[in-house]
Amino acid sequence: MRHTLVRRLDYTPEQLFAMVGDVERYPEFVPWITGLRAWNRRDAAEGVTTLDAEAKVRFHILRERFATRVRLDANALAIDVSLLSGPFRRLKNRWRFRPRLEGGKAVGCELVFEIDFEFGSRLLHGLLTANFDRAVARLVGCFERRAEALYGPAPLAEAIAQ
Repeated sequence: MRHTLVRRLDYTPEQLFAMVGDVERYPEFVPWITGLRAWNRRDAAEGVTTLDAEAKVRFHILRERFATRVRLDANALAIDVSLLSGPFRRLKNRWRFRPRLEGGKAVGCELVFEIDFEFGSRLLHGLLTANFDRAVARLVGCFERRAEALYGPAPLAEAIAQ
């Protein structure tokens, strides 16, 4: 299953890249992530860091763990996540943070979140894909609320109004 979600937010691409890239903090604001362990952080190139992360997740009665490799590219303002292990047959997601311009001025960021996954179990796949669009929107909503908590409401709109 593949899904893409685009949001226009009033934060800089750099702010959102830093927030999404701080994977160790996910249990603080994504309610179904009950634990997260990161290891093997290393610089792959100038401005590019990779790390491995294992998340414990809980959805109602379902409890799972899965591990991913995370590639943080500060030069491209891009985060790529690929599966290492877990209940998925396939899992990839991408975050892109593009400057949003109006009249030649920066007015925020276009956040693009793409996910492509398939569970190993057909039953699990069927159960969780029924409301998948809503689940992705809810996930990205967690990050939007985190941005507001960290950076305040619409910081660029306030700066432009001055």
